[in-house]
Amino acid sequence: MASLQHVPKEFTSILSTLQDKAVPCHIKAIKQVFVENFGKDLSDIYASFDEQPIASASIAQVHRARLPDGQEVAVKVQYPGLQQRLRVDIKTMGILSHAISWIFPDYQFEWIVPEFEKTLSKELDFLQEAENAERTARNFRKHKSVKVPHIFWDFTTRQVLTMEFMHGCKIDDLHCLLRSGLNPRKVAQTLVEVFAEMIFVHGYVHGDPHPGNILVFPHSSKNHSFDLVLLDHGIYRELDERFRVDFCQLWKALILLDQHEMQQMGERLGVGKYYQYLPVIFTGRTIDSKSGLGKSMPIEERKRLSQEVRQFTMGDISQFMESLPRDLLTVLRTDGLLRSIISKLGAPQRVRLMANAKYAVAGLVPKYNSEPGFSLKPTAKATFDYIYLRLCLEVLELHYKMKGIYASLLQQFKYWFSKFVGYLPTRITLPNLVS
Repeated sequence: MASLQHVPKEFTSILSTLQDKAVPCHIKAIKQVFVENFGKDLSDIYASFDEQPIASASIAQVHRARLPDGQEVAVKVQYPGLQQRLRVDIKTMGILSHAISWIFPDYQFEWIVPEFEKTLSKELDFLQEAENAERTARNFRKHKSVKVPHIFWDFTTRQVLTMEFMHGCKIDDLHCLLRSGLNPRKVAQTLVEVFAEMIFVHGYVHGDPHPGNILVFPHSSKNHSFDLVLLDHGIYRELDERFRVDFCQLWKALILLDQHEMQQMGERLGVGKYYQYLPVIFTGRTIDSKSGLGKSMPIEERKRLSQEVRQFTMGDISQFMESLPRDLLTVLRTDGLLRSIISKLGAPQRVRLMANAKYAVAGLVPKYNSEPGFSLKPTAKATFDYIYLRLCLEVLELHYKMKGIYASLLQQFKYWFSKFVGYLPTRITLPNLVS
């Protein structure tokens, strides 16, 4: 919630402290966690251990340390007693949710409680987090710009996670990025491409990409290259293969504004009559829009959409949310967090749309699937669809690049005209090469 761009700043400024600046646990209690997990004192485990945490979040805090061989590491320690508190909190949430739904019959969000319990239970198992991190590292082993901290298994338990110490700027720290000679828009583009690959190709998604979990490590100020460092792998979702393919197909329909395909995918995803709002949710344009991908919604469309939304009741919203597959809810949450980050980095939402479109196309490349009754074998039609969609995207990308070149030429023309002539006319236009 602290990372979402539509939440008032008064809320986000306070809630964002839970990302890495929460009140830490006293070192005495932290030392006891090590005794319970390793059967020995902290001083017998690490060569050195900084008792002052470098980050503290909602379920754990992180300390800098060194292994006996001198390796610098980050040690994530779970707050003691969380498992017991979790059971009490879940029961409390269940009682409150049930009471609210009894008082307000249109409120039907009781299903959130068991989902929350399932997610948090996995997040509290650091052995699972370590496995998630290693799987993500394998998925991106050929991607030179993505780094995942190495796990030291001999120093890891369900409550203690020891990993390679990673340096870098917090991804939404514009001053740090600029000081390091990095282009924030390039960082944003890399970010959305990495997560688009997770969703559309791997089907294995980091479910908590808030700014505190992503670092940017600059190589040097000369070549402006960098690594994207992914932290905190506690919350992951493995997408059902049928859902992953359907979601790729949905994005294919969104790109081409294919209403019939959108309706079919909407039915397969379980959203029913609400399929017509999927283009608004993901691309910011209505199902019958005439505007291009990534362009602002025309005023008339905005007014018409606003009138439709006003007719929604809490029951409609509740029914819509409950009908969504849990995989889609994960994707929506991840997408919302990414939108907020790229907005802070000053990148247009078109960057996210183009990345999703490209990787959705890549995710539709035919491949064999071992699931009984579900096989995607290479066909001439599938190959043609892939080539056609790639061509559409390349043309669209060329269109945006031409607009950028045109704007740059216009700016240069104005600069030199002003410099040599001595003044700048109030209005200078060049031929409209790109509409």
